[in-house]
Amino acid sequence: MISLKNVTKSYSSSLTIGPLDLEIPSGGITALVGPNGAGKSTMLTMIGRLLDMDAGSISVGGHDVTSTKSKELAKVLSILRQENHFVTKLTVRQLVGFGRFPYTQGRITAGDEEIISKYIRFLHLEELQDRYLDQLSGGQRQRAYVAMVLCQETDYVLLDEPLNNLDIAHSVEMMKHLQVAARDLGRTIIVVLHDINFAARYADYVCACKDGQIVEFGPTESIMKDDILTDIFETPIQVIEGPNGLMACYH
Repeated sequence: MISLKNVTKSYSSSLTIGPLDLEIPSGGITALVGPNGAGKSTMLTMIGRLLDMDAGSISVGGHDVTSTKSKELAKVLSILRQENHFVTKLTVRQLVGFGRFPYTQGRITAGDEEIISKYIRFLHLEELQDRYLDQLSGGQRQRAYVAMVLCQETDYVLLDEPLNNLDIAHSVEMMKHLQVAARDLGRTIIVVLHDINFAARYADYVCACKDGQIVEFGPTESIMKDDILTDIFETPIQVIEGPNGLMACYH
C-alpha cells in the first residue's frame, strides 16, 4: 500500500499542493487524472522521493520514503519521470540494464542479463536492443524507458505520463503491457494520465486531482460519472457504455 498523510508542498503563498491524504491499495493500476496544473506529477514525484514535501509523511510498502536508505528504497519503488536525460549513445539493452543497478552497482551478472532479456521481450524490443537511443522514434524510446523501470523489479512502479510521444495505437499497446505487468508480474502501478478514457479502460482505481487537492478516489467505475468528471474537468462530460466499457464524451 502507498499511504500519504497530510502531505503538503508549497511553491508560493498562492500555489500549494495539498494537504493530501490518500491510501492506494497494493496491486493493479491506479491512474492519477485531472486538468493541467492539478498536482498529479507533483504528488507522483513526492511519492518517488524526487521532490521533497514540506509537511506530512509518505510510506510505500511500509517504507517511509523520507527515512529509508536510497539503496533499499530502490528495491521497493521505481519511477519514470516525464523528462529523461540519458546519453543518446546508449543502446536499448544498455539502458534497460540500468534497471539492475540497485542490485549490481554496475556489475552485471549472467542472471542480470537474463532479467534484462526478459523485459526486452516483454516490451517487444528484441529487434531494437542493439540500436542507440538517438536512432529510435519517441515511442520506441518510451518503451525502452518503461522496460528499464520494470527491469528494476520493484513492487511499486510510478510512471509520469508514459503515453507521451505515443500515438493512439501505441498508447493502447503500452497500457496493455502495463495491465499485464500489474496482473502477471504482481506490480502496483501508479500512472499519470491525461486521457480519462485510458484510465477508464485500463485502470483499477482512479485518483482525481484538482487545484492541488485530491477530490475523488475509488474504483474506476465509481469515478466514471457524468457529474464527477464534469466537476473535475470543468467542461460538460457524458459517460456512455462503449464497446470496451465506459467512455467519457466531451461536449
